[in-house]
Amino acid sequence: MKQEMYCDPCPLCSTQGAELYHQDANKRSQRPYHQCIECHLVFVPSAFYLSQQQEKAEYDLHENVLNDEGYRQFLLRFLNPFKDKLVADANVLEFGCGPGPALASMMGDLGYHVSLYDHFYYPDKTVLRQGGYDGISATEVIEHVHDPKAVFESLISLLKPSGVLGLMTKLVQGPEAFSRWHYKNDMTHVCFYSEATFQWLAQRYGLTLSFHGADVILLEKRRG
Repeated sequence: MKQEMYCDPCPLCSTQGAELYHQDANKRSQRPYHQCIECHLVFVPSAFYLSQQQEKAEYDLHENVLNDEGYRQFLLRFLNPFKDKLVADANVLEFGCGPGPALASMMGDLGYHVSLYDHFYYPDKTVLRQGGYDGISATEVIEHVHDPKAVFESLISLLKPSGVLGLMTKLVQGPEAFSRWHYKNDMTHVCFYSEATFQWLAQRYGLTLSFHGADVILLEKRRG
């Protein structure tokens, strides 16, 4: 694939220069997608981001209801491996919880002390300064984040030694699969991660990485 220099550095590792990975060619979207030559993140150029008003309008359409059994089962695919890494009575931050924090309720039922943060719906940044979290959850969040480098560094700094950052996001499987991928068609999704990207993250920040199922990723902070 021909390498193209792109004016925006990679939003995850700040490397300048990226390859064109895919180009949308439908009426709704003409977005290009670039892949970083260092960390392998696939990302949408910032010129194609939605405005904050457009982005929130999309999120307001989400209907994540706690008593929806299908949605609970979806969250359990994340919660079961995540809770296995937590101590009893853990302090947990649910990052990007959305307007109806169902996962927080489920974690509360397990006896965890849960703090909430969401850029639009729970914007209290004091929870991002207090630190000392045993675990941080971010389910279906990091694909929306415009500045993943700053976000990851902030979240990692909030973890206790041996704390765990739990993520849920669909993984890039290659250019051909990407071209048909429904996940990229959500205009609020701007960053797409592969196993190689998470391996880069784990090495860069000294974390222990594990994958659980198709879309659950745990990054554990090492002691010392």
